[in-house]
Amino acid sequence: MASHIVGYPRMGPKRELKFALESFWDKKSSAEDLQKVAADLRSAIWKQMADAGIKYIPSNTFSYYDQVLDATSMLGAVPPRYGWNGGEIRFDTYFSMARGNASVPAMEMTKWFDTNYHFIVPELGPDVNFSYASHKAVDEYKEAKSLGVDTVPVLVGPVSYLLLSKPAKGVEKTFSLLSLLPKILPIYKEVISELKAAGASWIQFDEPTLVLDLDSHQLQAFTAAYADLESALSGLNVLIETYFADLTTEAYKTLVGLKGVTAYGLDLVRGTQTIDLVKAGFPEGKYLFAGVVDGRNIWANDLASSLSTLQQLEAIVGKDKLVVSTSCSLLHTAVDLVNETKLDDEIKSWLAFAAQKVVEVNALAKALAGQKDEAFFAANAAAQASRKSSPRVTNEAVQKAAAALKGSDHRRATNVSARLDAQQKKLNLPVLPTTTIGSFPQTLELRRVRREFKANKISEDNYIKAIKEEIKKVVDLQEELDIDVLVHGEPERNDMVEYFGEQLSGFAFTVNGWVQSYGSRCVKPPIIYGDVSRPKPMTVFWSSTAQSMTQRPMKGMLTGPVTILNWSFVRNDQPRFETCYQIALAIKDEVEDLEKAGINVIQIDEAALREGLPLRKSEHAFYLKWAVHSFRITNCGVQDTTQIHTHMCYSNFNDIIHSIIDMDADVITIENSRSDEKLLSVFREGVKYGAGIGPGVYDIHSPRIPSTEEIADRINKMLAVLETNILWVNPDCGLKTRKYAEVKPALNNMVAAAKLLRTQLASAK
Repeated sequence: MASHIVGYPRMGPKRELKFALESFWDKKSSAEDLQKVAADLRSAIWKQMADAGIKYIPSNTFSYYDQVLDATSMLGAVPPRYGWNGGEIRFDTYFSMARGNASVPAMEMTKWFDTNYHFIVPELGPDVNFSYASHKAVDEYKEAKSLGVDTVPVLVGPVSYLLLSKPAKGVEKTFSLLSLLPKILPIYKEVISELKAAGASWIQFDEPTLVLDLDSHQLQAFTAAYADLESALSGLNVLIETYFADLTTEAYKTLVGLKGVTAYGLDLVRGTQTIDLVKAGFPEGKYLFAGVVDGRNIWANDLASSLSTLQQLEAIVGKDKLVVSTSCSLLHTAVDLVNETKLDDEIKSWLAFAAQKVVEVNALAKALAGQKDEAFFAANAAAQASRKSSPRVTNEAVQKAAAALKGSDHRRATNVSARLDAQQKKLNLPVLPTTTIGSFPQTLELRRVRREFKANKISEDNYIKAIKEEIKKVVDLQEELDIDVLVHGEPERNDMVEYFGEQLSGFAFTVNGWVQSYGSRCVKPPIIYGDVSRPKPMTVFWSSTAQSMTQRPMKGMLTGPVTILNWSFVRNDQPRFETCYQIALAIKDEVEDLEKAGINVIQIDEAALREGLPLRKSEHAFYLKWAVHSFRITNCGVQDTTQIHTHMCYSNFNDIIHSIIDMDADVITIENSRSDEKLLSVFREGVKYGAGIGPGVYDIHSPRIPSTEEIADRINKMLAVLETNILWVNPDCGLKTRKYAEVKPALNNMVAAAKLLRTQLASAK
């Protein structure tokens, strides 16, 4: 019985690629140095899978930044502003598209489906001259082959590539991206031809957009694309991989009807109903790559349950046509449990990271072939039983408090307009008030202090002294820049979710459980294994300390319950909304303690609220109801004069704008600049927004420093669709990933732009 892995984490078990990328970007190492690190990582990954007995090992799932950007490079679809003149795309062009450079901004970045991974959105139009400009897929196949590993090259499928793209600036928004299929398919044929010549026998096309709500025209594009590719694919086994949700009946019919396709990869973890489609009819002689091992969470697989599912499928598709697989790429999980030295043995027995999932996949394949490892299965069953019965999972008081939430919508008693009036009397802010989103640059010295404190190498007194000094530096800088509402810069936090999870019960933490978010940015999601509560205040000391250093309003900075949920590895033994309500109650306690401590502005970030939106529209309403309700729970008890902010970033918000309004925050800061200001289109179309709003005026994920004039132009575009008295001026997101040499001039220009507009507005009266 065969086994398959959809894709694998790229960063390395100790984030080797992250450090190599950042060293290269900082001009501290060469392109050759970076390529050497990458080659060593790829080699280790392929060897690990081969040693584990995996038959279908993927190649070309490694990326220096993002797999969609890799596809853009393969197709030569470089926007003209990057000055690329043809030929093989090199690092300078590649990273300029991803990160921008001194003279031009980066391409838009947005969330990959409903994950915390981000991809670079292709910018396309009728005049794009596609050409075969990156041979990465073929080069990596040959590289693996030279190491004795025959791999399955993976490409982003042509239809999903176009459906995930957007019309370039200046192209009509109604332009049909799918009309470009005839232009990109010849390049796919060139790649296929080279892969065949290199000896490939299988090829995998990732077509995850098949799980979305697609119309008949979009589904027809899949049929047309693979009919066109059929002759080029002749002689190859072709796998179409889907993931993250169920297929509709229509999408399933389209998938299994594609010409020239040998195998279909289905997510049977999140696609719980897809198995019914398989039972109702599966094409004879085709392979089913059954995704029964969860690629998006870290819980050990219930091997007995998965084996039962596989046996049912085997009876339908045939013994030699069933392949055991992961539900999606393992990119979304941590790398290797072996590197976790601080997790206690009980919790560790409940977990499986990417390396362990590879072993699970192969164990299931062997069991299905009659070579069951009885000891391995017995240990797995014991761990499953331990998790179900462990007293540390359940807290009756928490469950009772969460159950008592039913029956109220937890809205503040006064409407937002009256609250804003009361807050303005207290805060006395100017028109177009300026603020930042929370974090300031995390210097090497600051990281060293936190690291040494965690390792007990410095005392608590010395740690507190160092953090206070950092806060004072950040406060003084903001006052010098004349920012209106300040932040303390979050120097005590390595990660916004991890920081809170460490202080809440029901959470566990890893040492090396890093997951790529975008580029070199990695996050270490906490593990929610049990009921959640707040034993004691989490941020009050630092917020009060910062407020004592200034007369200006100081924001208390919290992460909201939906974001903590969506950016954690969440327990899978109860509905997600129940866990979210528990977190909301814990954050509510913190909000009320901050208010008692004299903090008049409290920001509760919900950066990931949109990210958790189910991929199918039929499931949107239920998710948004409990997600928005969870946010309102956190702040329903504060006074009218306490201003509640929230922040959202890097997603398409236009389709949930009414739910955002229903959150009933006093002020929302929201990503806007990198996505071509498409957020503003919702207000141009007549949506009325009465609360304070700060669409980001510059992109913090690029080192580029915007001019005062550029920022003023952005603010003027906002003023064309938003009332002057509700508009705030702020960056897109937090500043932790930037350097002070970039932050100071950018914020200086931002404040100067706000002041310029205030003067113009005053003189226009």
